This record gives sequence, C-alpha cells and structure tokens, in this order.
Amino acid sequence: MNILMIYPEFPDTFWSFKHALKFIRKKAGAPPLGLLTVASLLPAGWNKRLVDLNVTHLTNKDLAWADYAFVSAMVIQREGAQRVIARCKAAGVPVVAGGPLFTGEYENFPEVDHFVLNEAEITLPLFLADLARGQPQRLYTTAEFPDIRQTPVPMWELLDMKHYATMSIQFSRGCPFDCDFCNITALFGRRPRTKTAAQLVAELDKLYSLGWRGAVFVVDDNFIGNKKQLKEEVLPALIAWRKGKVGIPLNTEVSINLADDEELMHLMVEAGFNTVFVGIETPNEDSLAECNKFQNRGRDLVESVKRLQRAGLQVQGGFILGFDSDTPSIFQRQIDFIQKSGIVAAMVGLLQAPYGTKLYRRMEQEGRLNTEMSGDNADGSTNIVPKMDIEQLKEGYRWVLRQIYSPKMYYDRVITFLKEYKPPRIGVYLDSSYLMAFWRSIYQLGIKGVERAHYWRLWIWTLLHRPALFPEAITLAIYGYHFRTVCELHV
Repeated sequence: MNILMIYPEFPDTFWSFKHALKFIRKKAGAPPLGLLTVASLLPAGWNKRLVDLNVTHLTNKDLAWADYAFVSAMVIQREGAQRVIARCKAAGVPVVAGGPLFTGEYENFPEVDHFVLNEAEITLPLFLADLARGQPQRLYTTAEFPDIRQTPVPMWELLDMKHYATMSIQFSRGCPFDCDFCNITALFGRRPRTKTAAQLVAELDKLYSLGWRGAVFVVDDNFIGNKKQLKEEVLPALIAWRKGKVGIPLNTEVSINLADDEELMHLMVEAGFNTVFVGIETPNEDSLAECNKFQNRGRDLVESVKRLQRAGLQVQGGFILGFDSDTPSIFQRQIDFIQKSGIVAAMVGLLQAPYGTKLYRRMEQEGRLNTEMSGDNADGSTNIVPKMDIEQLKEGYRWVLRQIYSPKMYYDRVITFLKEYKPPRIGVYLDSSYLMAFWRSIYQLGIKGVERAHYWRLWIWTLLHRPALFPEAITLAIYGYHFRTVCELHV
C-alpha cells in the first residue's frame, strides 16, 4: 500500500514567520507532527511519503504513485485543504482526512472519502481493520481519549529537515483549565494525559541521531498541566539527557501560574527551555471573569511576566480584543500592558468562537454567530457579533497593531525585555545560515529598512548594556520585520 501524506499550505500569518525565515533560508517553521505520528501508526510494511506543501510541491507523479492520500489540517488551512482534496479527487486518489479542521467541520467536505477524526490512536486502527476487510466506512469518530503512553515516535525520517527552522514533539494532551473560547478541552479533555519521560527522551534521541541541533517546540497546549510529574520525572530526565550535548533549545506553551513556582521555572530552564507562550488575553479583570480565565485573575500580570523573563524564559503572549466587557479604553490598556511587560512577540486578535467551545454554544444560543471562523488569530476577523460596535472594534484593533509594531514601540519593547532577561546556558549550535541572517539583517533592516535608526539604536544599547544578548537582539529585530509585514496585510 502506498500512502501519500499531504499537509496543506499555511497562509501568511503571525506565527508562520515566513518573512523572518527568509533570513535563514528556511521554508517553514515546523513540520506536520500529526501526520508524522500517523505515519508511525500505519503498518510497517506500507510505503509512505510526505508532501508538506509549505516546503515543496505536490506533483502528478506523487498522485500517480499513491493508493490513498492522507490529509491533515488545522482550521487556518481550510482553503489549502480544499485545493489538495480537489487535486486528489481529480487524479482519482481516495482521500482520508483527519485533524482539527475536519474534526470540527467534516460535513463541509463532501468530497472526502473517509474521515478518521479525533485522536488517531483510537480511530485509525478501526479504519485500518475495516480497510483490510475491504469495507472501510466513511466516518470514524470517538468520545474516548487514548493513553498516549502507547503513542510511537513520529516518523521524522520522512522529512527533509533542512527546510525547517524547528522540530516538534508532544508530551501531553489536554488542559486543566476551561477557558470558554478555547477548544482544547473540547478536543482533548481537561485531564492532561502525558507520555513518560522515557518516551520524551527517545523522541529527542531520534531527532539528535538524525542530526537535528536546532530548536524543538513542545506543542502541548499547557506543558505544566501535571506539575508533579514534570518535577519528579520529566524535567530531571531532560536535564540528564542534555549533559554533553550541544543545541536543542526547547520552547512550549504554559499558563501564567508557572510564574508562581520558582522550582518549576528553574527546572524548565535547566532542562533547556528558553521561550514560553502564555495566553495573557487581557488586562481587563471583568473580561477575564467573562471567559473563565481564572488563572489570570487577581494577579499583577506584568510582574508575573517579568518573573518568567528573569528566570530565563522569554514570554510570547496572546491577547484578545472584543470581549463583551471591553470598552473603548481596552485598546490603550492593551498597548500599555504589552509595552510595560516587554512581551516582544505579542499576538493580538479579535475574539473568535471555535466550534465545540462554550463560547460557540453561547453565541449560537444568543444568535450572535455571523460567519465561518478563519482560524487566524491575528487577521482582524471574528465569527461573532460583538457588544462593541464592530467598526469601532476593528478600527481599535488596527490601531493597536499599528502602535505596537511601529518601529519605535517595537524596538523599545525589545530593550524592555532585554533589561529583564537572564538567558539560560544552553550550548548553542550555529551554522552558516545564522551568520548569513546577521548580514542580511544589516542590509534589510539597518540600511534598507524604515526601522534602520531603531535597529542601530538596538545594536548600540545591547553592546553597551547586555552584549551577551546581542544574538537575541538581532533575532528579535528580524522577528519584528516579519510581524510588521504581516500587520501591514491587516491594517
């Protein structure tokens, strides 16, 4: 059996880093971890190929070779998935689809032959058993959650790693919190299910043996959902694994309450973590109560962010505008918070209601769903009717983006961050692409760019005050070029 695994193209978004990746001659931020895991779940004797349309093209030869096309996608890849499905059907290749996009809206894809939804550890074996009998069904779904301690190592050997800036692994699924706009608990439950430390080490060993030395993103939606296991088993194992190795900095997603746990922060940094994404959402306490984000309430959020930075963790933040409790003052409040906190990568979007969430059900009951969700957290769209006048909300959103990604405010924020940050000691592996990125930054940002005065100001400040952080400063300058380019598409 020949299985062609196809990952649709991402549009140009905040997290695509497409414009920054050009500096290091990479084509995509990270590979499709879901498809690589599915590849390991398929029979060992089957032939498998991966076509990631973010780094390569789908050819007629690929389609002629395939017995089945396996397509996985997130909501933001909807249009790309439609194009892939149409191409496969035109070539007469049956399509098997799974992943968050199809789990939430499979009814919208009548051309797909088979849906293998939810978590593949349960539904894929059912499909394979029926396929072996010659009686595959169209829909496979489950309300059960699998034990991911049985999940195999992803089949990274299907990749051409040189095209990617980072690799991805997963430790847990599920989140103990229940924010009403988030579909993670709907997809994966509220009880975090985890792999073992041995599994995590085995996955890192595999990447290391394949020659990978770059960053690894632990894709958990809340890595610290099981603090006890992290402290007693996982982080000590990662610390031991890292000894004598160069490279492999780690980043992940956490909740803000990590800032309350000095021991856990220390262990994470010692294990190699240097960046965390945190859903800040809003400085408005009423809006935090409205969306059930109780872990963010009743705390000094700016100080919590700075504690993480001082521990050695750069904080990337998610922010939302358009809660029912928001008034026009929220726009300046968000700007002030982002600047004071030194969150350089600040993703700001309008509130959206993903399918399956409490917010979706509430908006549906109130008759306030008005369109299909784009899946892009920073394109200025929303699928709900807000309480604030929609034009006022959208203009306020555009104003926030224009402010925080203007060269002066962005570079001011980088310096605010560098003043606090205490970088972890990770043996850094640098290849020639990073040296070339440095020279490209001089030309693109320091000579050609509209931000050139601020770029050289950052150079001087960093070399005078925090010279050890100079590579970090240049990296953040390059990120700023990407963020401003993307923002220009939406403002």
